[in-house]
Amino acid sequence: MTRRNWKTVRPTSLRHAMELCKEHALAKANLSVERIAERMGLADQWTLYKWISSGRMPAVMIPAFEAACGCHYVTQWIAASAGKLAIDIPTGRSCEATDIQGLQHLLHATTGALMAFYAGSADAAGTLAQIRAAMEGLGWHHGNVAQHDQPQLELGEPDDE
Repeated sequence: MTRRNWKTVRPTSLRHAMELCKEHALAKANLSVERIAERMGLADQWTLYKWISSGRMPAVMIPAFEAACGCHYVTQWIAASAGKLAIDIPTGRSCEATDIQGLQHLLHATTGALMAFYAGSADAAGTLAQIRAAMEGLGWHHGNVAQHDQPQLELGEPDDE
């Protein structure tokens, strides 16, 4: 089984975003739905199961859900469904070769997805998600270059989604 690259995954629906959050919590922190519900402060896990299965969660619970899971796929999908891009706030730090190689890999994968779509072998939702991931990656580097003269302090651990 191959490891999933969580930085390039993009949700295609609200329910898919919730499932991605649940899978991320399991893969990265070994959190079951019961433990996620406990960290959210829910009385029982069945409410969370219902929200995930129906794709309907109260908006006030989204930040708690994402904090418990350690990722922001629901917020990313909400932004994308409104026609907006959501990127992490750049800190102006110096990039390493792996950062540029990751961007290059993302752009090549996007080009491949576009070619597959126009050849009729890929669906529109997956292709749009890949294009959105590439634009977010370029947007982050754009902001990082703009912030380079006045870098921010890096507090806490880096996000390894």
